[in-house]
Amino acid sequence: MGSTSLKKTNRLEKIKNFVSWFEIPAIQFEQSVAFYNHIYGILMETTTHGDYAMAYFPADKGIGGAIVCGPGSVPSETGPLIYLNGGSDLNNVLQRVEEAGGRIIMPKTFINKEAGHFAIFIDSEGNKLALHSNH
Repeated sequence: MGSTSLKKTNRLEKIKNFVSWFEIPAIQFEQSVAFYNHIYGILMETTTHGDYAMAYFPADKGIGGAIVCGPGSVPSETGPLIYLNGGSDLNNVLQRVEEAGGRIIMPKTFINKEAGHFAIFIDSEGNKLALHSNH
């Protein structure tokens, strides 16, 4: 008969960040890029590869992402919720959401002293996203 003790096999690597890249789908690509450029005060670099267009969030370090337009890129209010960095005070970004064509569905909300604040919004394409800040 076999042993009932557990054998130690390959240990799993401890992962520091569980998100390595994100993509926000868009149908009206230029409108979506303009929305995020406006709320963050940035200028996204865009590229086109065949049927796909991408606009990249500027990220020197850490987690990057893009607006993606092409086959299979369908905006949605359902599914996983991505928390975007709201900076030191997420209200600085959140206050631009409606003037850029989005809709705030949960204003800046306190989580706790350690976790900070969050807010939830619908972007100009109909995607539900969140903002997070430590303060």
